Amino acid sequence: MAGEPQADCLFCKIVAGEVPATIVRETETTVAFRDINPQAPTHVLIIPKVHYPDAASLAAAEPQIIADIMRESREVAAEEKMEDRGYRVVFNTGSGAGQTVFHAHLHVLGGRGLQWPPG
Repeated sequence: MAGEPQADCLFCKIVAGEVPATIVRETETTVAFRDINPQAPTHVLIIPKVHYPDAASLAAAEPQIIADIMRESREVAAEEKMEDRGYRVVFNTGSGAGQTVFHAHLHVLGGRGLQWPPG
């Protein structure tokens, strides 16, 4: 069922504390942790504590949580001292866009120059 933890989901296991992660922030609705395969000096993932397979389904069902995730991206950027230098936030939605874990998540990237277009 949408929103419910999934037994086979890596990020649900991180939320439940069953899989270790380097957590940098946690709120009532989100968890932010360092990516294990960073693509920039700072690469933090922000996930909702509820399970939805991608950002589009999360936004349709619980738009306030998307707002919570975006608000947390600013807090992560501030704590990582990236506000003035700039940072990127990315939701990959679907395998064609590079999504590999099907639990909605936002990438916060910074600490180096980020070119456009990406990838």
